[in-house]
Amino acid sequence: AVYQNELLAVGRGEDAREMRVAVVSATYFDLFDAHPVVGRFFDATDDSPSSPAQVVVLGTTLWRTRFGSRRDIVGQQLLVGGLNATIIGVAPDGFVGAEPSEPSLAFIPATAYAAANFPGAVKSDGLQWLYMLVRRKPEASLAATASDLTHAFERSWEAERALDPQRDPVQVARPHAVMLPVKDSRVGGGGRSAPILLLVFGVAGVVLLIACANVANLLLGRAVGRRREIAVRLALGISRSRLVSQLLVESLLLAFLAGFAGVAIGESGQTILKSLFLPDAAAIGVLGDTRSLVFTSVAALLAGVLTGLTPALQSVRTELTSALKSGPRESGGRRSKTRMVLMIAQGALAVFLLVGAGVFVRSLRNVTSVRLGYDVEPLLYVETNLRNAKLSDSAQYQLSVKLAEKARALPGVRSAALVMTIPLRGMMMESFAVPGIDSADALGHFALQMGERDFFRTMGTRILRGRGFDSTDGPLSEHVVVVSDGMAKKLWPRENALGKCIKIGEDTMPCTRVIGIAENVKMNDIVVDEGLQYYLSIDQRRSAGASLFIRMDRDAESFAETTRKGLQPLMPGSSYLTVNPMRRILDPMLSSWRMGATMFLLFGILALVLAAVGLYSVIAYNVAQRTQELGLRIALGAHARDVLRMILGEGLRFGLAGIVVGALIALAAGHWVQPMLYQESARDPLVFAVAAGVLATVAIAASAIPARRAMRLDPSIALRTE
Repeated sequence: AVYQNELLAVGRGEDAREMRVAVVSATYFDLFDAHPVVGRFFDATDDSPSSPAQVVVLGTTLWRTRFGSRRDIVGQQLLVGGLNATIIGVAPDGFVGAEPSEPSLAFIPATAYAAANFPGAVKSDGLQWLYMLVRRKPEASLAATASDLTHAFERSWEAERALDPQRDPVQVARPHAVMLPVKDSRVGGGGRSAPILLLVFGVAGVVLLIACANVANLLLGRAVGRRREIAVRLALGISRSRLVSQLLVESLLLAFLAGFAGVAIGESGQTILKSLFLPDAAAIGVLGDTRSLVFTSVAALLAGVLTGLTPALQSVRTELTSALKSGPRESGGRRSKTRMVLMIAQGALAVFLLVGAGVFVRSLRNVTSVRLGYDVEPLLYVETNLRNAKLSDSAQYQLSVKLAEKARALPGVRSAALVMTIPLRGMMMESFAVPGIDSADALGHFALQMGERDFFRTMGTRILRGRGFDSTDGPLSEHVVVVSDGMAKKLWPRENALGKCIKIGEDTMPCTRVIGIAENVKMNDIVVDEGLQYYLSIDQRRSAGASLFIRMDRDAESFAETTRKGLQPLMPGSSYLTVNPMRRILDPMLSSWRMGATMFLLFGILALVLAAVGLYSVIAYNVAQRTQELGLRIALGAHARDVLRMILGEGLRFGLAGIVVGALIALAAGHWVQPMLYQESARDPLVFAVAAGVLATVAIAASAIPARRAMRLDPSIALRTE
């Protein structure tokens, strides 16, 4: 199946709203276990290239909000983009297709959309703007499938070249298919969020382990206080298995109460997390998702068993005679060693999470400080949608020029410029020839951008050498080009690129002279981008379909609506335009690093608090158990500072042991974390040092309160303590 998400106006007049609409083939619905709740999905007859049908399938959200969930809507007309579409069905609730991060409100046939917007492209390979979904056979490998699709693409390319001899041969164009699992490409951040989400899931599991260790520690301490009670029960004839069952039930009750609390927090907190990291994703409530509830129940069951089993087993291994005679003081070192191990494990896992938080925060700082080659904060981009207005290419160009002139006169506008493509939203490519180079296209993928005279000033792209476009670069003057620094070094590595000749299209075309060298920009990706760009003048080419960039004198977002209202009167008929800040494109691409930094930091702080509470409970319990010993030491002349040093030293030893183990875990995990970071080492010594310092400080602080209490012991009272 093929698909693409488009922002289209849905409705007429005042009711028209721009919505995300999925342009899909008829086979799209067959890939999912989905059935219409009203009417039907469109089929191959509706999606025929020879006679595409103008039909639409509504998403449940649009059906409810626009049509009140009425079931008699089949057959009604709905204007979707330029299609006067007939409603034929409604998709089931929750159906979002291949991209849950960008849920669609309606679905229209790809051939009908293409026929209305790209006449002539339906019967050729002009539908390359569509993504393809394939279901592999179980025995077929990813590489083999990609190879088969590439061969099919090459055959299709050659068939098109037979009809269009000017098209580049396969050896030059190098068409190929790239395959990715849907789970890697359907979330924000260019596919980077999927591994981050899995990592966050694992981090949540680490915090759960810390909490389990903490509760197990507390239950071990509580079991010591119940030694006499348990001994009495055993002496009265209760079986050990029944007693273990009772203690496990107590632990499970605690775990399930915590599970209910977790579900409540998840239900209320998912809105916050969605708004921060996946604002366009479909909302899925925890209470309404059976899988989440089942998983929570299983997690609570495992946590209850994990925390309660060891304390329960150790409780029933009591020697009755000594337990009935003794007080609640702990005898023997076995349980004490178990608590020490649990305490060290808490500290180690906390260090691991603190290291993760540190490297992700530094990675986020690195990626947000990357020079994109253009400014973001002051920029608005304007896109036009002609809808049903039929304008020639010349008329479209003149409309774009009028919009730019009008924009320059609006309040708060510093400059405006027409462009052909919007950075980070796709790129344009065109073959070119360079004298002295056999195949320039073989040296890399060169992105083409077109802009008018104010382009570089509006975008904030620096000209390193030469000049940008100006008023002398008209349609009758020599055609000129500005190339990026990366492109200049790639094509002319040891020469001055200024004045060089580039022949756009075929090598028989006249020269387009290089007049300037611009800084490299991030055109298609903020990380993986070679910086191979060249710029042609829209004023010389008079290209139709241009977008508009506007540079404001301060934060652009506050001007978006007033700018739209100022420009909309120039749009003919029912056509319209949209105005958005450039920040809106960039933010989703940063979501994976922001998610990693935020969630690691929150979980790291939570783990640190849990470790501090656990350490405090262990030290405080040990002080209480050693009350007589400490009283005896003081009575024999020990100073308060000696007691303080002894208690703080015990806490610090726990902390240092946790630091060492946690650092080793973090070093071992660095191999898996490194691919998710940007210009930051997963084994950054500064981050490790800070994490170690934080845990050592917390260990001393958690030990200080019990130590202070021990310093104030009255020997006469302490010696009489049971």
